[in-house]
Amino acid sequence: MNRKDDDMIIDLGHLMGILKKNIVAIIIWAILGLVVSLGSVFLFIEPKYSSNVDILVNQKADNAQVQYAAQQADLQAINTYKDVLTKPIILTPVLKEVKRTDNYQGNLGTLEKSIKVSNQTNSQVLTVTVTDRNAYVAADVANTIGKVFTKKVKKMMQVDNVTIVSKAKVNTKPVSPNKKLFSLAGVIVGIIIGIVIVLIREFTDKTVKDNNFLTNELGLTNIGSVYHLDINDNDYGVVKVIARNKISDNDDDEGFNTPRRRRV
Repeated sequence: MNRKDDDMIIDLGHLMGILKKNIVAIIIWAILGLVVSLGSVFLFIEPKYSSNVDILVNQKADNAQVQYAAQQADLQAINTYKDVLTKPIILTPVLKEVKRTDNYQGNLGTLEKSIKVSNQTNSQVLTVTVTDRNAYVAADVANTIGKVFTKKVKKMMQVDNVTIVSKAKVNTKPVSPNKKLFSLAGVIVGIIIGIVIVLIREFTDKTVKDNNFLTNELGLTNIGSVYHLDINDNDYGVVKVIARNKISDNDDDEGFNTPRRRRV
């Protein structure tokens, strides 16, 4: 392994050591992110509810051959029906009805945005999903759309091939916001913020903490260490006095080796 690979391993080890040393701070940031995300969900984001109505597109025929041709025609007509369901020709009478029955506060634009039409591949069933801040209003709007559409399509297409197979029911379980997703996002964001703060604090701290910083980072040579001496300790105090006496009094070696005790 070359030197570059060794440096990379050392750097990753140092990085992991920094994260391990500050794991408590990172956990605190993760908890803080969770609290903030859940607080935002409960305080600032209004829950929404949805209801579905299922509409079957199917013509009745007398024999199997005619039935197959009618079925293929219905499958082709489904894309047209999906577009018609969100057009003003359907939504205008729906809006008028829900304003009267449910005191709906939205307009034609907000009603259109609250509707989603879906269809499985090769399926003759159209699913109309309505989302609203009120679970009961969502169910009423979905059922009204199904009722108006079945009447309008007969006049427009001159064919009786639409049937409501499943009416919308009130669903009091909110579909948004997703609390679990918000919680997970809050924890992840908190961890990321914690790691970034820890790394910035670590790499901007120029305090010399050990000899390795001097030798490895600055390229200096360690010629010795100076430790802190507590002058309140009798033994260390004696050493200081001996050094002073030898320097100041110019004692000989014999006098230096026989110290005179003095409290500092």
